[in-house]
Amino acid sequence: MAHLLGADRVTLTLGTRTLLDEVSLGLDDGQRIGVVGPNGAGKSTLLRVLAGLQEPDAGRVTRAGGARVAVLDQRDDLPPGTVLDAVHGSADAHEWASDARIRAVHAGLLSDVGLDADVASLSGGQRRRVALAALLVRDDEVLVLDEPTNHLDVEGVAWLAAHLVERYARGSGALVVVTHDRWFLDAVCTRTWEVHDGGVDQYDGGYAAYVLARAERARTAATTEEKRQNLLRKELAWLRRGAPARTSKPRFRIDAANALIADEPPPRDRMELARMATARLGKDVLDVEDVTLAFGDKVLLDDVTWRLGPGDRIGVVGVNGAGKTTLLRLLAGRLAPTSGRVKRGKTVAVAELRQDVEDLDDLADLRVVEVVEREKRSVVVGGKELTASQLVERLGFPRDRARTPVRDLSGGERRRLQLLRLLVGEPNVLLLDEPTNDLDTDTLAALEDLLDGWPGTLVVVSHDRYLLERVCDRQVALLGDAKLRDLPGGVEQYLELRHAAGEAQPPAATSPAADSPVPGDAVAAAGPTQAEVRAARKEIARIERRLSRIADLEKDLHAKMAAQATDHQAVLALDAELRTLAAEKGELEAAWLEAAETAG
Repeated sequence: MAHLLGADRVTLTLGTRTLLDEVSLGLDDGQRIGVVGPNGAGKSTLLRVLAGLQEPDAGRVTRAGGARVAVLDQRDDLPPGTVLDAVHGSADAHEWASDARIRAVHAGLLSDVGLDADVASLSGGQRRRVALAALLVRDDEVLVLDEPTNHLDVEGVAWLAAHLVERYARGSGALVVVTHDRWFLDAVCTRTWEVHDGGVDQYDGGYAAYVLARAERARTAATTEEKRQNLLRKELAWLRRGAPARTSKPRFRIDAANALIADEPPPRDRMELARMATARLGKDVLDVEDVTLAFGDKVLLDDVTWRLGPGDRIGVVGVNGAGKTTLLRLLAGRLAPTSGRVKRGKTVAVAELRQDVEDLDDLADLRVVEVVEREKRSVVVGGKELTASQLVERLGFPRDRARTPVRDLSGGERRRLQLLRLLVGEPNVLLLDEPTNDLDTDTLAALEDLLDGWPGTLVVVSHDRYLLERVCDRQVALLGDAKLRDLPGGVEQYLELRHAAGEAQPPAATSPAADSPVPGDAVAAAGPTQAEVRAARKEIARIERRLSRIADLEKDLHAKMAAQATDHQAVLALDAELRTLAAEKGELEAAWLEAAETAG
């Protein structure tokens, strides 16, 4: 396996913080590396150093002769001009139009973007896809991507993952990617680098394998720490024996005890999202009744009825511009429908996490702890009263950061502060719009742990499949047709629907008169025949037998995944089987519902 890129004892300090401390690592042909770590640990800095965009203070970066490195940063700085200029520069069309790989990039990333469109007119998601396309049409040996899934929808993330796996499966280069998207890491990466405390730990496999290996390391460390604590207790007990005896204690025993105390390692995981009290939720929560919502000629919702009950946990997916964020604004009461109504239960207390962090701009001069104190000076967590300063420390703001003005916080810290402001209000309905933006994987794990025990009603808009499948019981979709569609098969069913829509011809325009009943409807209105009822009942029995068999197969596959957790390729193959079963299960459930309606 050819060596492409390496770092030899690289050190880099910014201000008073050492981000990289004598880091050595290598990148070989065919490797796909995922980079994870806490916000501010130095992930993007590591990428810039490897790509030659930033010089280290000490050490060196080596590159195989002639190896070309392409970099995607988080800013999406595109040159002025058209999309075609940004992607292909001055190259003639015949130079790239005949290349199947380049045509695949166009189809996957630019299908809804005109090549002659001005880049200045593009949305954030379109700019991201254009920037990605400009890199993927090239033929560089090393591709370095910093948060490539930012602004991409579920469909775009799935396409990018499949493309990168196919492109680098044959050993035709190497990939290094920083991302908080755990599903993407599992789908793409064969190795994981974790950046923390100035070092880089290396793990085989994607995110799931990394979590398992890290848990094993933590277990080993805990065993070592327990032994150290036992020895420390013995030494301290010996030192505490009567005052006269202490004067004659051998000096080496005192030094040994002091060394044990000084050797206590700092806690690795400082993040803990507290479960605060939640206001009692009644039987009625949010009812969307016959709602139509239009902006000018654009209709986002057309006669939609949707009922949210206590404890419902709903994930919302959809195409860009279909109205996902608008739907949350409607539920939060910040937007009135064009017609219909949104009925709220008497005990409902809604908290909304918005997609941007601009709502903190008005508080820019306040310190973190002051922002929380404005909401509540103390809260009860687990039966214990905590002050605002104690609470922010548990949320990952150590004392020095707790006194930091909001304007000086990083994106991840501002996101955490947003979450904290919501939680201290003790809501019973949470509306989360892209909650994973700017959060590192440890914070995401803490957020998911919190939401696991959330007793209220939860609605999440996100492109993060891992989050949606982890914390939501069901998903609904906005497909751009002004309807809200239930997804029994989850995100996989949504992708299938989008794929089918892409292959289908656009439907012919219809006039309002086309909605009037036709003669065939009168037959349907009379109800199914006895023969149709019997056939439907047989179909229900067949579907239920198959669903039972799928449940057994899923159980067996989960057991196999647990047994082969360290074999990344085997886990990926088993996961593919699980996804196939999940898709079949979704289709069967939809068929069951249809048959049940006929059978009565």
